[in-house]
Amino acid sequence: MSINTLNPNVMESDRLISIIQNRIRIQIPSQYQQEPIISQLASNYHLEISILAAMLGANGEGNGWFDLLLTGSVTDINNGLDYLTQLGIEILDKSDQETDRW
Repeated sequence: MSINTLNPNVMESDRLISIIQNRIRIQIPSQYQQEPIISQLASNYHLEISILAAMLGANGEGNGWFDLLLTGSVTDINNGLDYLTQLGIEILDKSDQETDRW
């Protein structure tokens, strides 16, 4: 099994897209613990997601939190964060510094 890493120099419609990284910590309510929130964030918003840390209650009970590193375009990351907000998922910490991977 190999991990496919996003190319930092992505061409999209003949223009160069800058790829950045943004670290966030989110709290996922127990009502969503059986839903593929992180998977949908990756696939629907074209993001590469690294789980840096996570904590869930025993048997998935209670709220859980995830420390995530998002990699993608500024637009895709912002759209992904909007998706989380629309679901009512609390973003506890968001790095203000975006790291350009050029």
